[in-house]
Amino acid sequence: MRVTAMVKRILKQLIRDKRTIGLLIFAPILVLTMLYFVFNGEDYVPRIGLVDAPESFVEQLDDRKATLSLFEEEGDAEAKIAEKELDAYIKFVGGQPELILEGSDPTVTGATMEWVQEAFQPRQPENAPQLKVDTMFGSDDMGQFDYFGPVLLGFFVFFFVFLIAGVSFLRERTTGTLERLLATPLRKWEIVVGYVIGFGIFTMIQSTIIASYAVYVLGMVMEGAFFHVLLVILLLAFTALSLGILLSTFAHNELQMMQFIPIIVVPQIFFSGLFNLDTIAEWLSWISYVTPLYYAADALRDIMVRGYGFTEIYINLLVLLGFTLFFMMMNILVLRKFRTM
Repeated sequence: MRVTAMVKRILKQLIRDKRTIGLLIFAPILVLTMLYFVFNGEDYVPRIGLVDAPESFVEQLDDRKATLSLFEEEGDAEAKIAEKELDAYIKFVGGQPELILEGSDPTVTGATMEWVQEAFQPRQPENAPQLKVDTMFGSDDMGQFDYFGPVLLGFFVFFFVFLIAGVSFLRERTTGTLERLLATPLRKWEIVVGYVIGFGIFTMIQSTIIASYAVYVLGMVMEGAFFHVLLVILLLAFTALSLGILLSTFAHNELQMMQFIPIIVVPQIFFSGLFNLDTIAEWLSWISYVTPLYYAADALRDIMVRGYGFTEIYINLLVLLGFTLFFMMMNILVLRKFRTM
């Protein structure tokens, strides 16, 4: 009987907590649906440029498995690669074709090389020299971890800062600390800024340690300046911090705070660049542009893999700063609810 009473009490608690029931049913469906669209997407179609190529050569190429673009100058093709609009280009030196790869993404490089081999082998004489291959970014010994590492670095910083900030602020509210602060002459924006700076100091230390460990201990590729990596990580951490504080106001306990993870955090990893977004349906890929992790991962790859500097990543930094300011403003508005209660 006592066991039966315990079972009834637990079931009643679950039935009353409709958010938990929804999480148990809809969160797995959401994640599985995203995995379906990611892994069942179309095959990647490499984008290849042809620099001053003979017309007879162009006519013989099969453009069904690649998107071909014609250029008169090599500099134009290099600019397109730098703008991430081209994966490789072929130029002719003394009548001999040479392949220049973008080289930062092993998956894209593999798809490009596969097309090149299929396109060139049937047309090459038996004693013809091998196609010369060079890369603009990356290197021959760059592995999968070097490419995916910047995304994972950003994800783990975002995940743990979001979780710690949300749970900590939730305790401030449930223990009555926030209510007592609201009863003081402190303004709402002062409370929000104080929390963000307070948690932010710890966040800065945490982010520096994690980034240093990834680069200097694990040997993650680093072509750019480490300072720029820290700048991106810190802005991402402040975004996660302000978002965690905001969402904690809608939770009544730690369990409900954890329920935001599969809805808010997990989907971001699918649209952060960990998987090639060009193979995902266009109607779904727009989600990446409203997720902070997408801009942080893009900037981290540009710095660590491509060696870019501030002038190439400043737009991503401004977007991350915009996310932070937006979430802070929302926090100020949400605090009005508690002050009027």
